[in-house]
Amino acid sequence: MKISIFGLGYVGAVSLACLTRDGHEVIGVDIDATKLELIMAGKTPVVEEGMVDLMALAVASGRVTVTTDAQQAVLDSEVSLVCVGTPSASNGSQDQGAILRLAAEMGCAIAGKHEPHIVVFRSTLVPGTVEDVLRPIIEEKSGKRDGEGFFLCFQPEFLREGSSIRDYDKPPFTIVGANHAYPVKRLRALFGNLPCRFIETSVRSAEMMKYCCNNFHALKITFANETARLCEALGVDAFEVMDLVCQDTQLNISTAYLKPGYAFGGSCLPKDLRATTYLAKIHDVDIPMLGGIMQSNRNHLELALRKLLSLGKRKIGFVGLSFKTGTDDLRESPLVTLAEQLIGKGMQLAIYDPEVHLASLLGANRSFIQTHLPHIGQMMRPELEEVIRESEVLVIGLAGQAVADTLARSCSSGQVLLDLVRLPNRPAIAARVLGLCW
Repeated sequence: MKISIFGLGYVGAVSLACLTRDGHEVIGVDIDATKLELIMAGKTPVVEEGMVDLMALAVASGRVTVTTDAQQAVLDSEVSLVCVGTPSASNGSQDQGAILRLAAEMGCAIAGKHEPHIVVFRSTLVPGTVEDVLRPIIEEKSGKRDGEGFFLCFQPEFLREGSSIRDYDKPPFTIVGANHAYPVKRLRALFGNLPCRFIETSVRSAEMMKYCCNNFHALKITFANETARLCEALGVDAFEVMDLVCQDTQLNISTAYLKPGYAFGGSCLPKDLRATTYLAKIHDVDIPMLGGIMQSNRNHLELALRKLLSLGKRKIGFVGLSFKTGTDDLRESPLVTLAEQLIGKGMQLAIYDPEVHLASLLGANRSFIQTHLPHIGQMMRPELEEVIRESEVLVIGLAGQAVADTLARSCSSGQVLLDLVRLPNRPAIAARVLGLCW
């Protein structure tokens, strides 16, 4: 293909060299003339392992040209990869000045093209930027519409400085956010040879997942470092501990717990987090990330309370009460806390949980529920249908197909459901279904 690459920093320069190596004709575009001179001399503008030889071979192939003329580069190519920088502004926001100016130039160039042009944004962009900010600029300047005279995509990159060529050749996956089939087909032809899954998604999801990935990487590094600080204070080998943690690929290094849901609770996580933060406190160790988890969890619980109170309904049914599906453990269940708060606001509750049998609750579990919901016996119902009949609003904290089927069969259009478990059959339920934050 004929490809133009805008921005010749790490991502742009490595992409130029690798795409040329793979047989494509590539136009490199940058406002920095020094970078362009280096490339045309067969030298690399970035310090990166393997780039000296790769760039020399790319330029020697005769398939590389460079320019400062963005409009001409668009006219002379069929696909543009946008890799310009999006640094932080002084207030922490994203400085989009360069990409906004480039969008206007590209729009002017697209106005003069007869065939559709594909613009692939690879720069990290705040979710919504492509569709809400860049698309209107390009449409205005080109006089054409996205999907007709041009196509906009977002394709996040996963190149790490120091190993970017290896990362280019073996990425974890290829993500393409697009609204039309044609650019996906062309990008599959361009990147489908890579040894990974090629995944099509929405533009906004692709933009957001890039932030999510980087934030998760930062979170993992911080988790290991906060653990190390506490380990040092306790005389524990932090490397040995983290090595043991990483041996668990069922729960720790896995997809477990990485789905949005309701607040956590139960007999382990809250108490162990409190113990950890107390240990850090008495040893004068600062662990702000771990120390902030409980407050973040409380914020999630308060979100559910605000959503329910905003409905202005008094008769509220709970489908589930224990801290997770399949157990009768009520200790520190966020659903118990939510029920307690609603009762304090004067709401009338009806509760169904097939695993919770008050007569069989023992020990700390029994003591906890007697303290927080002393009159729970009056609120419990033996059948889910009873709770549905009595309630204006249903709080769904219990997962499972049987519950989903009963809701679809028994709910009416006048009811509202607050779905905390992401019901699998939401369209089949006559009631109005609200997610917690989805």
